[in-house]
Amino acid sequence: MLQQRSTWRASAQSSALLLGTIDLGVFCARQHWIPTLFKFAFKKNMATPDDTPNTDLNADPHADPQGADSAAPASLDEQFAAAQNEIAELKTQLKDQQLRSLAEMDNLRKRNAAEVQSAREFAAKDFAFSLLSVKDTLEMVLKDDKSTTDQIKMGVDMTLKNLANAFERAKVKEVKAEKAKFDPNLHQAMTQIESTTDAPGTVLQVFQKGYTIAERVLRPAMVAVAKAPEAPAAAVDAAQNSNDSSAPPIEPKA
Repeated sequence: MLQQRSTWRASAQSSALLLGTIDLGVFCARQHWIPTLFKFAFKKNMATPDDTPNTDLNADPHADPQGADSAAPASLDEQFAAAQNEIAELKTQLKDQQLRSLAEMDNLRKRNAAEVQSAREFAAKDFAFSLLSVKDTLEMVLKDDKSTTDQIKMGVDMTLKNLANAFERAKVKEVKAEKAKFDPNLHQAMTQIESTTDAPGTVLQVFQKGYTIAERVLRPAMVAVAKAPEAPAAAVDAAQNSNDSSAPPIEPKA
């Protein structure tokens, strides 16, 4: 009997709970709360960590939640502007360096041209200064009317020595031609002379001396070159006759 009463009591409680739930549902439906409850439950289940509200107590309630995102483009613009300014400064520096280099090259070219011109003028002055002693010696010889032949010869010899010293300082050297092998770069053949003692192509006579300056030909030497002697005409005729007589006779063809 007691067990049956417990069962009836449990059933009554379940029925009352069910009726209460139904009454709450009817009340919520009348107040249009059911859609709101469904939306709240859906958002709660689908919430992500990014959607979770900030619960930081120290956070500024008036702070813009999109401030961090809006600061990035501003930072990029500032970086781009700084890069443009740096590029402009580099262009200015490069242009200045280019202009400075061009100016230095132009100055160097002018300096080299001036040095070359100065070297040429100084070389001419040095050689001219060496010739002054030659001129002085010649004038001294011509002024002395009572000079003997030996004295004149001595003066000419002194003049020649002074001239040779001037040539040596100017790197002017005499071309060795006599008894030398004919060299078309240094010698100019004027004629050929038959010689039985010298090999063909040997310089036998020098008509005019040649000179070089700084290993370059200043004037070639005019020379006569040896050649092999030619056979006499009688000997040539005799050789031809002997060759004709020694040749076998040619028989006429039938």
